Amino acid sequence: MVTGRRPATIVLAMVVGAAWTPAAAATPSRVIGTGTPGSCTSAAVVAAVRAGGRIAFSCGPKPVTIRMRATAKVLNTRREVVIDGGGSVTLSGAGKRRILYMDTCDPAQRFTTSHCQDQATPRLTVRNLAFTHGNSTGEKFDGGGGGAIFVRGGRLRIEHSTFVSNRCDPNGPDVGGGAVRALSQYHGLPVAVVASRFAENVCSNGGALSSIGVSWRVTDSRFTANRAIGRGANPARSGTPGGGSGGAIYNDGNRFALSITRSQLTGNRANEGGGAIFFVSNDRTGTLAIADSVLRRNPNDGFHTAGLPGIFFLGAGRPAISHSVLG
Repeated sequence: MVTGRRPATIVLAMVVGAAWTPAAAATPSRVIGTGTPGSCTSAAVVAAVRAGGRIAFSCGPKPVTIRMRATAKVLNTRREVVIDGGGSVTLSGAGKRRILYMDTCDPAQRFTTSHCQDQATPRLTVRNLAFTHGNSTGEKFDGGGGGAIFVRGGRLRIEHSTFVSNRCDPNGPDVGGGAVRALSQYHGLPVAVVASRFAENVCSNGGALSSIGVSWRVTDSRFTANRAIGRGANPARSGTPGGGSGGAIYNDGNRFALSITRSQLTGNRANEGGGAIFFVSNDRTGTLAIADSVLRRNPNDGFHTAGLPGIFFLGAGRPAISHSVLG
């Protein structure tokens, strides 16, 4: 067991950017459903997300699962999309498709600037919403991944949401994000994950979260039984398809930061490196900070950094770990 006592201040200058507070969903631009479960359809979700704005649901008094028959896609001409499930809505990919998609570099969603890889909008927020059985296997555009949510460009924020049993491709050295894949966030500002839960998501890498060159700020969240199921690591060993790193979280790229606060990562697993976290900053400028958190029982069959069970880290110095338990 390892306990860290160093203050987790090393990454603050990198992960704290201009404040972004999404518009309150109490005043929705549009409402999915007319008060009954049957009125809350996949087609209604797809249309509302395409239209953008602040989206709420009216599906009746009981929890409802909406089986998505198509992926909901954000148009790049939308400034803000806030999807609030009110704590009673689950979107299911039915094991057949990705659930939610935004990509500022996808011409099918309309180019809006000459610099698609670094633009401020759309800003996508999901809150009080559950995602289950999303599946992006076989999706290749911009590298694939993101069984429940794929985002490139703009901004992404996740609040009080749950991701269970989502998946992406089982093999490949870079593909990742059984639940969420994020690329090219505006000005390098972090993806925020707040008070959310990730369980039993699987992918070649990053069973729950995956990114290249993207910073994350994770607070008050839980990661349980997520798995990186690829084999051969990155770069792929000869004779293997590659992958298998970052049971819960897979971060790769150059200058980026991962901050984890008041969170639990337990029972995640990687076939190769980093049963909980795989973090590789190629130019060694990236930083990892863990504060007031618990990482336990996150085995990896291949490798981890000495003294950091469940973590493989290549970055600036050593991770800043304070008031946390690793074991």
